[in-house]
Amino acid sequence: MPDLSYETRIGGRIAGVDEVGRGPLAGPVLAAAVILLRPLPPSVTALIDDSKKLTAPRRAAALAALRANGALIALGAASVREIEALNILHASMLAMRRAIAALPQTPTHILVDGNRAPGCNIPCTTIVHGDAISLSIAAASIAAKITRDHLMARLDARYPGYGWAKNAGYAAPIHRAAIIRHGPTPHHRNGFGPLLSKS
Repeated sequence: MPDLSYETRIGGRIAGVDEVGRGPLAGPVLAAAVILLRPLPPSVTALIDDSKKLTAPRRAAALAALRANGALIALGAASVREIEALNILHASMLAMRRAIAALPQTPTHILVDGNRAPGCNIPCTTIVHGDAISLSIAAASIAAKITRDHLMARLDARYPGYGWAKNAGYAAPIHRAAIIRHGPTPHHRNGFGPLLSKS
């Protein structure tokens, strides 16, 4: 389970940062930055883990508990057009920078999931598999996934047939079949390698 070992060792106002949506064929890439202003009750920390390991109800409960306990949560996104223009890696870094900039308090240090810093003027520590190690990063992973899943569900209502409410734009069989049948939408990443190879 993730804990506050990194946050405690570094000290100061730490923001955990994570993104979701690098791999999908459609939709934006979305990042979250989370600052835990005060210690969380054990009942709350027990809810928090890498978002990919959690059920949707547990993610929702964790996010509600984070907000109820004063966590600062900010979001940033990079659009499909920005992904196409910059490539997915640089678009992900842009989304992270936007999330960090949107925080109501400037962090003194950021912890980022992965092995690449987003390139902002704040001291940064990168942690591979950080969403399973750092509580702040795990919290950010939950906020980012919930937000992006909700966004893709809203887009699903506008573009039915691709299954985005369930597959969040990833290359599920129903999604690939719909691309073949109906073609891509304005929210598909045209030129994205997986889209070309699986459509």
